Amino acid sequence: MRPILALCLGLCLSAAPAVAQDMGAAAQGQTNALRANAGAEPLGVSAALTRAAGGHARDMAQNGFFSHTGSDGSGIGDRARAAGYGFCFIAENIAQGQGSLDEVMTGWMNSTGHRRNILSEGAREFALMREGNIWVMVLGRPGC
Repeated sequence: MRPILALCLGLCLSAAPAVAQDMGAAAQGQTNALRANAGAEPLGVSAALTRAAGGHARDMAQNGFFSHTGSDGSGIGDRARAAGYGFCFIAENIAQGQGSLDEVMTGWMNSTGHRRNILSEGAREFALMREGNIWVMVLGRPGC
């Protein structure tokens, strides 16, 4: 009886849905160091942008796609507003397959468009979420 119970518990636990991992605190120091080297102001971590990034990372992981367009046709502006973030600047970086924060940040910094987003003078806040091997960074500036 115990081996069957152990097998059931193991299968049940392994079937649990993945939870997006908030990389904001770990990424904040690294992102702000890159921005400081470029003469840009530091970014704060935003709870609303964290919701937007996490939702998009989960959507891509659960629905098996990789795109800036959500499975419902949403763009980053739509997702930010739905998360309660009113903005005058919004940008999104996505990546797939990198195993660590260092790898994803290096990849983005070696890409012109992604680097431009990370170093943008328009950004004041950000969030970085990871779901499995999918990474989503959202950068924004509230209000204006």
